[in-house]
Amino acid sequence: MIGELQCIVLDCPDPAVLARFYAGLLGGEVDRPDPRWSLHPDWSTLHTPAGQVLCFQRVADHRPPRWGDPASPQQAHLDIDVPDLATAEPAVLALGATLLHDAGRWRIYADPAGHPLCLLPARHRAAAPAVPSTRGARPAE
Repeated sequence: MIGELQCIVLDCPDPAVLARFYAGLLGGEVDRPDPRWSLHPDWSTLHTPAGQVLCFQRVADHRPPRWGDPASPQQAHLDIDVPDLATAEPAVLALGATLLHDAGRWRIYADPAGHPLCLLPARHRAAAPAVPSTRGARPAE
């Protein structure tokens, strides 16, 4: 092992807005003091209840990825297990997400800065085989 993952950092136009969005989605504490970095208007953090740390950094000319567009690939996305998709969908939309694609048993959204994320029912996620995917594609139903 060479190193250990400290956090995942997402570029965005407004770090505080995106941190609050993900806190609403995942729970956790926004901008908790942490000796690894200082708090700053161009940087925000989220310490999740599960122990992960998401960080958000301001990029002046942020250009969000566009899911499904090979000319501007998504580059990365987050998969979020939810107990019930029917309950989670209105909640994530109320936080500011935008529905990009309804795949039936899971849904693809953009966060307020345009990063793709998928909501998957936890039971579906556990049963899904590990299949390589590209640009957010999922195995066929």
